Amino acid sequence: MSVEALGSQFANNSLLVLGAYAAIGLLYLVVVPLFLYFWMHRRWHSMGKLERFGVYGLVFLFFPGLILFSPFLNLRINGQGEA
Repeated sequence: MSVEALGSQFANNSLLVLGAYAAIGLLYLVVVPLFLYFWMHRRWHSMGKLERFGVYGLVFLFFPGLILFSPFLNLRINGQGEA
């Protein structure tokens, strides 16, 4: 195996590894936290005990991504209007 072929194979493998890290990071920091925010917003008042326990576990697991989106999302219930 020549040096050029070995260098080319190393470059292809490193790009593949960097792409895999980027995909996993995107899933961990963006996709799953946004889905979790959506799920909690839709089901908050109708969750059972086990579902709520599972959601709390996922919040603990995906906390860094949830923190990234927390300044931009407002999930509070709308008020009664002007007081």
